[in-house]
Amino acid sequence: MRRRRGLCGLRLCTGIFLLCLLFLGTVPAQGADFSGRATTILRAGSYDDKNYYPAYEYLSLALTDLWDGRISVYAGGWGRYDLADKSTDEYYAGDLQYGYITFSAPQNNFFIGLGRQYITDGGVSELMDGLYVRSDLPVGFGAGAFVGVPVAEEPDEEGGDFIFGGRLSQSVSRYYTIGVSYLDVRQDGEFYRQEETVDLWIHPFAWIDLVGLSSYNSITEGWMEHDYILTYAPLDELSFDVNFSQINYEDYFFHMTTDIFDLISLSNPTGYIDPDEEMMNIGGSIFYSPFDWVTLGVEYRKYSYEVAGDADNYGARVAFSTEDDFAIGASAHRMDGDAKDLRYLAYRLYVSKQMDDFRMTVDFFNVAFDSSINGIKNSYIIAAGASYAITPELEIGGSVDYSESPEFNSEVTGLLKLTYMFDFPIGEPGRVK
Repeated sequence: MRRRRGLCGLRLCTGIFLLCLLFLGTVPAQGADFSGRATTILRAGSYDDKNYYPAYEYLSLALTDLWDGRISVYAGGWGRYDLADKSTDEYYAGDLQYGYITFSAPQNNFFIGLGRQYITDGGVSELMDGLYVRSDLPVGFGAGAFVGVPVAEEPDEEGGDFIFGGRLSQSVSRYYTIGVSYLDVRQDGEFYRQEETVDLWIHPFAWIDLVGLSSYNSITEGWMEHDYILTYAPLDELSFDVNFSQINYEDYFFHMTTDIFDLISLSNPTGYIDPDEEMMNIGGSIFYSPFDWVTLGVEYRKYSYEVAGDADNYGARVAFSTEDDFAIGASAHRMDGDAKDLRYLAYRLYVSKQMDDFRMTVDFFNVAFDSSINGIKNSYIIAAGASYAITPELEIGGSVDYSESPEFNSEVTGLLKLTYMFDFPIGEPGRVK
């Protein structure tokens, strides 16, 4: 879900992070580890009679192992500048993706996070500026809570101005974990989102796993999604999966501001989803590895759409890999559905090879519709990429993609990427009492 990013939240997070660095700078004698990654990306593409050459810079930093490993500081951000036509409303943009300080203790897995951070705990998955606390409790219980300001991907989108929630769980580590989470987002004091989720992991025997969750929207009074998968693996080389999922898009995408959701998949090759749609999917797969270097699989999915009708998807895949880092794979799936855009054959072929410090990949994915959509009968993408490690810390790479789809005419895009990584100790090692 997308949220509005307020200037107050950004300033609060930046201020917290700078204060943390100032404080930590006064205790270098305790020793620490400073690491980071800087990635420069130049993209190139042409469509709608315009040329796009956006240049991106991504930077992530980590200061860890402070105070006997109990305190760490993390920060990451990005910037963009368009070298030709504007890729958005502005020629440039940038943002602080995350910036927070953590304190942890070995007892009861106690953890505190303060700043801009991504909360993932059971059914909660949110980016916010604020405080997050979690800890184990007696008798297998665990609890976590958070409070702050929600953060958006786009600055002009609304998404609430206050967020809080948490998760309570109970588990026996070898056999099961069951959790209940709550999310509350307010906008000007009114309910903006209110969601409850039950998540579980059940492992009664070494060869059986059940994982899943169910989420409820209290504002729309409807179930957002159910998603469960049961895995049975009687042998190391053989496994069976059975899955069930159901999504009500009106409840799931409540307060989403866009009309077209980027959900391209085998069941949705055009990337368009009607916001009034409801989908149920049940199916399974079998994977078998007769040798260490080959994996075979067959799959079946039954889709039931409220608007688009029903569809059956079935297919197979095969993958080969060798000890000298060569991999090749292929898959083919047939979709038979009531709707025009749910009748097609999809197939993929990929190959990759690692040669010392050089790596190359080629990937081809094609959807052949039974009848043309917007004058296009084949929607496909061809992607080729390569990378070279100049040193263990410095890597250069690039890729070229050619695609054609019912939504766009033929399109060529390219990318160049330079990545630099570093990791070194600072200060003197020490211990705190």
